[in-house]
Amino acid sequence: MKNNVNSKIRKILDKKMRTELYYIVLGSFLFSVAINLFIVPSNLYNGGFLGMSQVIRYLLVQYGHINFGDFDISGLLYFFINIPILYIAYSKLGKTFFLKTIISVVVNTFFLSVIKIPKDPLVNDILSACIIGGIIAGFGMGLTLRAGGSGGGLDVIGVYYTKRYPNFSVGKISITFNLLVYGACALLFDIPTVIYSVIYTTFSYLICDRTHYQNIMVTMMIFTKVNGIDALIMDQLNRGVTYWQGNGAYTHEGTNILVTVASKYEAAFIRKIVKNEDPNAFIIVNEGVSVVGNFEKRL
Repeated sequence: MKNNVNSKIRKILDKKMRTELYYIVLGSFLFSVAINLFIVPSNLYNGGFLGMSQVIRYLLVQYGHINFGDFDISGLLYFFINIPILYIAYSKLGKTFFLKTIISVVVNTFFLSVIKIPKDPLVNDILSACIIGGIIAGFGMGLTLRAGGSGGGLDVIGVYYTKRYPNFSVGKISITFNLLVYGACALLFDIPTVIYSVIYTTFSYLICDRTHYQNIMVTMMIFTKVNGIDALIMDQLNRGVTYWQGNGAYTHEGTNILVTVASKYEAAFIRKIVKNEDPNAFIIVNEGVSVVGNFEKRL
């Protein structure tokens, strides 16, 4: 019985990992497309570590008089800046998170380096470029986070400190760092460049938040006649499950009633577990619940 359960878990895990890696590569590609085809040609700047890489690139070209030709050095700078951050991911946040993060950073670096930056903007209107670039970049970032990885940089720092300090605000550190980046932009460039860059960054974060729903809490009530689903949920997700025996008022047949609380991201995985074990199971999901007590917050 135990071997059968472990085999089912491995099967679900393998499929889940393949899907997540696909999301990470696709998300990194979309993010790089947004940066190289919409943001950079409009002379705008990203927030976070990539924004810092773009500022360093400008300083090297403008004041260091280094000619990189058609090659955008920002991607490589972004990779080197992330090396100490990747060490934090490996040593403090687990090998799975580290693996997904390093794949994302490497793929981001690759796409940022190979996607040609057009000499003339694809969209002449700078506000339209902000919106289109924000939609694509935010969706790409959201896919990466949804797969349980990160783009490195502030994402890793935020996850690390959130796990270490439950009341830590990821938003505050992002805002503080981006103020430094855009403060540098204000000194180096004109104010409209800073304003439009902030509009782009804000819009991309809004789209990212809509795509990445990992911290929206849901309660799930599962009605099934199959035994062992509670063990799969606890073994795979390490989420507690409460269960009791009930009877259908119409059929008068016995049924197992399982109740658990999880993130909306985890709920999708729980549905796959239940569907795989019992295609006829009935599931009720309540979204946006408030959880108080011994509940592990995960990013």
